[in-house]
Amino acid sequence: MQKSEAIFFVFLLLKFRTHNMHFISQDLEDYIEQHSENEPELLAKLNKETYQKILLPRMLSGHFQGRVLSMLSKLIRPVNILEIGTYTGYAALCLCEGMQENGQLHTIDIKEELVDFQRKYFDASPWGKQIFQHLGEAVDIIPNLDVKFDLVFIDADKENYLNYWEMIVPKMNKGGIILSDNVLWSGKILEPVHPNDVSTKVLLEYNLLLKNDPRVETVLLPIRDGLTVSRVL
Repeated sequence: MQKSEAIFFVFLLLKFRTHNMHFISQDLEDYIEQHSENEPELLAKLNKETYQKILLPRMLSGHFQGRVLSMLSKLIRPVNILEIGTYTGYAALCLCEGMQENGQLHTIDIKEELVDFQRKYFDASPWGKQIFQHLGEAVDIIPNLDVKFDLVFIDADKENYLNYWEMIVPKMNKGGIILSDNVLWSGKILEPVHPNDVSTKVLLEYNLLLKNDPRVETVLLPIRDGLTVSRVL
């Protein structure tokens, strides 16, 4: 994990401000993408079709974050991956890029209308038979997964982040990595919290938990809307 830790600390040197899920200007974002690994053709097609046909396309991880997820997966070389929050399947395919040949990715989502869309792209990839879709509430599905995971990506309803964490940590292999997305929540974690804003309240508690949980070591990266990397001890 030495190489991955070095990469994490490089990202920590970036001191960008958050605004609407972006920490930097569009020009700088374009420059970063142009000087990072190219977006694979299948993912570019998925990206485009998501924006053309699916509601809330900004939920898609996108080129740069997708390449970060891919790089982390390639450094970890996971056998078993869990994704909570499939959306259109972009991040799942990025995570599969580093998965071992005998690996599996389990991905959970509640939106039945996206299942066929996801499967179309999964089957167009080299990992179609290794990707298992689970439709329903993650809090109900996770306890029934009899798998030890090497890599987990949490990118779903913020209200359940604390529940997901407590369900996932016991299912992790030692040295496994848990990635938590949207932990900066468009900067709302620095603003006065409205009494009815449950998501921000949960994320504040969640970020503090990950910082202090003795079962993991954690670093929060200023990537897109905030990405926490937690390594299970």
